Amino acid sequence: MSAFLSHFSFHEFISSFMVLFAVIDITGSIPVILSLKKKGKKVSSFKASLLAFLIFMIFFYVGEAFLNLFGVDLSSFAVAGSLIIFVIAMEMILDIEIFKDSPESPKDATFVPIVFPLIAGAGALTTMLSIRAQFADINILLAIICNMFIVFFVLKLTKKIDRFLGAGIIYMLQKFFGIILLAISVKLFTTNLTFMIDNINHMFKG
Repeated sequence: MSAFLSHFSFHEFISSFMVLFAVIDITGSIPVILSLKKKGKKVSSFKASLLAFLIFMIFFYVGEAFLNLFGVDLSSFAVAGSLIIFVIAMEMILDIEIFKDSPESPKDATFVPIVFPLIAGAGALTTMLSIRAQFADINILLAIICNMFIVFFVLKLTKKIDRFLGAGIIYMLQKFFGIILLAISVKLFTTNLTFMIDNINHMFKG
């Protein structure tokens, strides 16, 4: 334990925290959360932050091995996540409903789409795995924990944020962050699809 803690670096912790904060972008997801709540969906701030933390921990230690069990690589996982983000973004921008509710659909939206793909999505998970090559584990783990506290408080205060900003500003933010989400989904899709195509080309050439 002492050897583990000895690798703590404030600089690495801040760097890890900022990278993950930017990718998770929980503040940018506020319009999505409010939109879900207005549709009657339930979002538990504690459950969402806890589930997201557990997913981060699982992927931190056994992420690639877990995906390999199903024959799925990180690029394929990222592409799948990008498609879900794309659909959510289109709903926000065009004021349409693609994810139709059925009588059997759960009213709890905590896991999908809040935990995945908005918080612990393909982008955040692949980013977390990639920065392990740059920073010590203790610094990344602390950065994840701090980000989950922020997730908890933002989810807890969404109604107050809604009242403070007003319907008009929330509507504009929904459009703005819808475009941001769309851009993120396109970047995730193109980057990882290119990577997948390159791998396939190498396999055939080999």
